[in-house]
Amino acid sequence: WGRLCLLLSLLLQLPGSQAKCYFQAKAPCEYEGKQFSLGESWLSTNCLLCTCLHPIGVGCCETTQHPIDFPDWCEAHYDSQTCQISVVQKANPSLPCVKKKGEKHKWGSAAPPEP
Repeated sequence: WGRLCLLLSLLLQLPGSQAKCYFQAKAPCEYEGKQFSLGESWLSTNCLLCTCLHPIGVGCCETTQHPIDFPDWCEAHYDSQTCQISVVQKANPSLPCVKKKGEKHKWGSAAPPEP
């Protein structure tokens, strides 16, 4: 049990990030027909990094940080193929949202944008 608790605590504290993590007790260590054993990880289709913590469940953490401070004329654009989020102009999503010189967008673990 000590090793499982250590693994769970490491999973829930990804270094250098503020990602949200989730734990499902008694969840099966199976994804898309593939069986995983204790300590093995996989990337889900919604960009969550999941780790098998058999027999106690599965832990999953977000892999991206979400923008939490950008101008009203911009929006967060989520690319499910690359698991990346960018801030673009609402009027022309092909252009990045640029703040005043020297300012940067703030990133955090706010809820992901709705698809």
